[in-house]
Amino acid sequence: MKLIDCIEQSAARLTEAGVSFGHGTMNAFDEAAWLVLWSCGLPLDSLDEHAEQDLTPAEMTKTDALLAQRIATRKPAAYLTQEAWLQGVPFYIDERAIVPRSLIAELIADEAIDSWLSDKTRRVLDLCTGNGSLAVLAAMAWPEVQVDAIDLSADALAVARINVDKHGLGERIRLLQGDGLAPATAEGTRYDLILCNPPYVNADAMATLPAEYRAEPELALAGGADGMDFVRRLLSQAAEHLTENGLLVLEIGNECEYFYAAFPQLEVAWMATSAGDYQVLIVTPAALRKEKALLAS
Repeated sequence: MKLIDCIEQSAARLTEAGVSFGHGTMNAFDEAAWLVLWSCGLPLDSLDEHAEQDLTPAEMTKTDALLAQRIATRKPAAYLTQEAWLQGVPFYIDERAIVPRSLIAELIADEAIDSWLSDKTRRVLDLCTGNGSLAVLAAMAWPEVQVDAIDLSADALAVARINVDKHGLGERIRLLQGDGLAPATAEGTRYDLILCNPPYVNADAMATLPAEYRAEPELALAGGADGMDFVRRLLSQAAEHLTENGLLVLEIGNECEYFYAAFPQLEVAWMATSAGDYQVLIVTPAALRKEKALLAS
C-alpha cells in the first residue's frame, strides 16, 4: 500500500470512529498524516515527497497499531508520539502537561508583540508554562531576554525541563514552581512582559469536553464556574509584577463573553489570531491599576 492511500484510509477510520481534534491538527486527514508519517519514521512535513512510497509490512503493522490506540484511548496524538510542534518548533510532551497549542505562540512568531516592547525589555515571565513551550519560543524570539517560567504543577515543570534542555536554553530560562505569581512575589520580581495562557475553560464547557481534552491535566484547563477564577487573581496582582512600561499578554480562548462580564471596564487591546480577534488580549499596568481603583471605589 502506498503511503498516501494509507493516510486516506486512516482518515476514514478516524472519521468513522468520531475522534476529536484540536491538539495539533484540526481534521481527520491531517491527524492521519501525522500518525502515518510518524509511524514510518518520516518528517511530518514530508508528505508530498513520500506520498507514493510503498509501505513495508512492518510499517503497516506499526501504523495500524498506533491508529487503533488513538481510537481506543482517545488520547491526543501528541501524547501517543510524545511530540508536539508549535510554530515549527518541536517539543516533548506527555500526559503530565497540557498539549501545547497556545495562540500566543502565533503572536511571538509573527512578531505581533514586538511593536509593544521597548529596547529595555529584558525580563519575561511565562506564567502557567505547562511544558515550557512559550518560554522556549520567547527565548528564541528575543535573544536578549531572560525568561522565568512558573507553573503550579511539579509534573508539568518536569516536562518543561526536558524542553528547556532539548533546546539548549538552560542558562536563559528559569523554572519556578508555585501558585500563580507567588514565586515572583516571594522574590519581588518585576517583568517587562508577562505571557499567560491560564486555565480558563468554564464549568459548563468542561462538562462537555471531548475525551481527548479530558485526557489532559484538569488543572491546566478548568477555570471555575465562568472560567475566570485564575484570571481574576492574576489581574488583581499583575500590575505589581510589571515594570512601568510592562505588558501582560493573556489568552482567554472562547471566554470573551465571560471576560467582559467579569471585567466590563478594563481597557485592553485585542490581538488578531488564527482563531479570531477576541482570544488573546494585551493589558498595561496603568489599565490594571485603574481597574483595581474602580473596583475599590
